[in-house]
Amino acid sequence: MNNREFISELSSRMGYSTADTQRLVTNLVNAMSDSFLEDNAVLIPSFGTFEVKKKMERIMVNPSTGQRMLVPPKLVLGFKPSTTWKDKLKSGGQE
Repeated sequence: MNNREFISELSSRMGYSTADTQRLVTNLVNAMSDSFLEDNAVLIPSFGTFEVKKKMERIMVNPSTGQRMLVPPKLVLGFKPSTTWKDKLKSGGQE
């Protein structure tokens, strides 16, 4: 599902116009982004948790040349689904 399909489906479910729904989603993503920049996790009940994690620096070996390189530390965004979603996926979507 691409962005246009998602916005269309969400607007029909909520009863809002497509433009209003697009603004809502944009504001939601911007608020989440601001929270990530402040190093805060975002918990969405019954869905999951988004959090920024720091990967430590490490040594990587290029498999073709055997050259060793130092990879600097970096921040990555992680997602941990709620137990409700984990159970649904394990059961193949059946309740």
